[in-house]
Amino acid sequence: MVVPRRLRNLPEPPASPAPPTCALCGRPVLPGPSADEHHLVPRSQGGKEKTLIHRICHRKIHSVFSERELAERFNTWAALRAHPEIASFIRWVAGKPPTFYDNSHRMKRDRSAD
Repeated sequence: MVVPRRLRNLPEPPASPAPPTCALCGRPVLPGPSADEHHLVPRSQGGKEKTLIHRICHRKIHSVFSERELAERFNTWAALRAHPEIASFIRWVAGKPPTFYDNSHRMKRDRSAD
């Protein structure tokens, strides 16, 4: 292949940055329908800071904890990962591809206990 002189010494295009990783499970988060933004402290409880995580991880968090629990006790990633049900979920989802989203069943939570 013949390359014109003016194009021979052009710098290499910058490598695309690595995708961000999910703060909960650590897998790469790809843009699209499998990504969500999560407020560590829910907006209803005064939270403002958002983090990009997988939709399946986001739904799991909200299926396990009420907004009050998230605001008061589970407002750090370490606290969320330390919870047994979330830790079990992280082990399960670790083997799934970054775009995985299981829509075959809904994760339900009894909200009457709040």
